[in-house]
Amino acid sequence: MAITASAVQELRKITNAGMMACKKALTETEGDMDAAVKLLREKGIVKSAGRSDRETSEGLIAAHVSDTAESGVLVEINCETDFVAKNEDFGTFVNDLTKTIAQSDAADAEAAAGISYGDGTIQDALGAKFSELGEVIKVKRITRYNAEGNGAVSSYIHMGGKVGVLLELSAENAETKNSDTFKELARDICLHIAALNPAGLTRDDIDASTIEEENEINRKQLEAEGKPAEIIEKILIGKINKYFSESCLIDQAFVKDDKVSVKQHIAAQSKAIGDNVSIARFARFNVGA
Repeated sequence: MAITASAVQELRKITNAGMMACKKALTETEGDMDAAVKLLREKGIVKSAGRSDRETSEGLIAAHVSDTAESGVLVEINCETDFVAKNEDFGTFVNDLTKTIAQSDAADAEAAAGISYGDGTIQDALGAKFSELGEVIKVKRITRYNAEGNGAVSSYIHMGGKVGVLLELSAENAETKNSDTFKELARDICLHIAALNPAGLTRDDIDASTIEEENEINRKQLEAEGKPAEIIEKILIGKINKYFSESCLIDQAFVKDDKVSVKQHIAAQSKAIGDNVSIARFARFNVGA
């Protein structure tokens, strides 16, 4: 009998097995879903039904940037336990998958599942790794940057893969991205993002609801202290400016020199390079977050 794509997808959801393994099992059991699950378990491809719903809050983050720095990806791949996440073979697997994803045009986990990998697809490889390790392995999220104009992409992996950063810097001159000073600046900004976890690039990136919440919390505290209404409004301006300086990347004190802001450090390095360098965008992943 003909096996539909929806049936294969359903079996994959139940078992987390690879697409080809699911299709073969359904074919052998003439489309009987329960029998297919049992068959996969008997073959050792699936150790227990329903395991794909188990929590996958551990894992690793990896990045891959092209040799020309024109593009790059940041990928989070999850597993169930820290024991597996620290396994050297798992780390190699994550890096291989990340490189494969980088060489494709996949922009999310769903698209990545169908990418060719080895003798099958990435989804097949995840299913095989499940059989090998006894844990559900999932591609959780992907961020892909293709630099615009004369910009360049950089990355940084922190804490053994627990935190990862992808950064795009913009420049006006084509030769700037080959400058050692520019490359060092990119690395330093990535390190800063990993360490200080900014909420956004500029004040415009902070949700209005977040600002309202901060103001409301501060207002109630000031009212409890007995401050007059007209004084409270002036104090709130100062407090929200302080919040911005702690939360917005360009306003934060630079991690390697807290006497200057990130914006001031970039301006100084731009002068040294002889170009106008700026941050175009960034992404920061924290495993399980």
